Amino acid sequence: MNSLFEHQLLQTRRQFFGTNGLRMGGLAMAALAGQSALDYSLNRGFAEQPGARVHPPLPGLPHFAPKAKSIIYLHMNGGPSQIDMWDYKPTMQEQFDKDLPDSIRNGQRITTMTSGQARFPVAPSKFKFTQHGQCQRWVSELLPHTAKIVDELAIVKSVHTNAINHDPACTFVMTGNEVPGKASLGSWLAYGLGSESDNLPAFVVLTPTWTSSAAAQALFTRMWSSGFLPTRYAGVALRTGGDPVLYLPNPDGVTSSDRRAMLDALGQLNQQRLAELHDPEIETRISQYEMAFRMQSSVPDLVDLSNEPKSVLDLYGPDASNPGTFAASTLLARRMVERGVRVVQLLHRGWDQHGNIANDLPAQCRDIDQASAALITDLKQRGLLDSTLVVWGGEFGRTVYCQGKLTKENYGRDHHPKCFTMWMAGGGIKGGVEYGQTDDFSYNIVENPVHVNDLNATLLHCMGIDHERLAFPFQGLEQRLTGVEHQRVIKEILSV
Repeated sequence: MNSLFEHQLLQTRRQFFGTNGLRMGGLAMAALAGQSALDYSLNRGFAEQPGARVHPPLPGLPHFAPKAKSIIYLHMNGGPSQIDMWDYKPTMQEQFDKDLPDSIRNGQRITTMTSGQARFPVAPSKFKFTQHGQCQRWVSELLPHTAKIVDELAIVKSVHTNAINHDPACTFVMTGNEVPGKASLGSWLAYGLGSESDNLPAFVVLTPTWTSSAAAQALFTRMWSSGFLPTRYAGVALRTGGDPVLYLPNPDGVTSSDRRAMLDALGQLNQQRLAELHDPEIETRISQYEMAFRMQSSVPDLVDLSNEPKSVLDLYGPDASNPGTFAASTLLARRMVERGVRVVQLLHRGWDQHGNIANDLPAQCRDIDQASAALITDLKQRGLLDSTLVVWGGEFGRTVYCQGKLTKENYGRDHHPKCFTMWMAGGGIKGGVEYGQTDDFSYNIVENPVHVNDLNATLLHCMGIDHERLAFPFQGLEQRLTGVEHQRVIKEILSV
């Protein structure tokens, strides 16, 4: 039974015209004589009380003192190759072109892209690894800038997931479940903790450009969707080219005061309707209209990098001034957390290297290496790293065996959900540590497995949230980001 539909069916003709026609007439009157509405200051909200926050937290949250106030999630969409970047396996050089032992694969399922191959030849990484930092971490030559900050990173080599294909795996890593319709990590945080910014959304999504020639997997909005949570908690995606938000400027002839008056009048009508129906989506509509008004002034200031010193632009690299690049996006992410945004999510595509790793993987690493390291350095220099949690990773890893033709200089790798590498830095995370180990083939976990939802539980913990207590009733269940199965916080990588 749909209560809204039933409400409409029960309306009389008189009620219909009374609640629609007459109120529209009242709106026209307000627009004509709307001087009283202009008594509001341009920064007052539709129902804002003095000192009130636009994005307040839920009562009782955070559950305990958080280490991090905000999170920047760098998602490498497509599955970056852990064995070519982080998981150093020198003994594999002796295994070149030998068949992957059956005892290693152990009957595990593989994708249809390689299941028809006559053999599974081992493809050692062609890239050199060297040790870096006081922690003496092994890092690929593909990441020279990130190698310089390894003492700030907690590198987890034993992450594993349930999904073997991109869409369910991306949905899983972002929402804690392969089934679409669940709320994303960013939406959960916006819902539970709100935001300290009154002029920007609590949860912002950026989809930077990429330079490799690899086929890019589609990005689905479910990765930043609010799912069953009210839609006001969904991520707001900024465009990579042109105006970051469409229709940001007012039309010719419409002043900011005019827009304020119209929104206040519309807000009053929506508030009346909300009182009648108690529909949370009406509340969402009210808040989103208000946020759109505030973003008319806050977004142009956000994306204007002219006040960034040359030293900062140089830190992020030559692409920092090119809108839509990964470097420009990471710089915007830092500017957002400075302004109180709770969650910034960057989704960088092009990491699905089934072939031509020799060319495509270096191109992807050039996109993200300097900017990722610069983000950590920049946050630390500004005193923001202790309060900002930075996460880097993909939806799964890649196989040690080759997909397609194998040579010493080039090869491809298939999807591999059984083990992959992610790193974290900043608020609540101990730097210079490595957690989890894989076997000699980077195929199976041999020490300290970390499920995707263990990772999510840890991220929530750093933000001051007990993952078992942040829940929302839906379809007869107390829904949680980390699901109904037992998950654990990875305390070994926490700073305290």
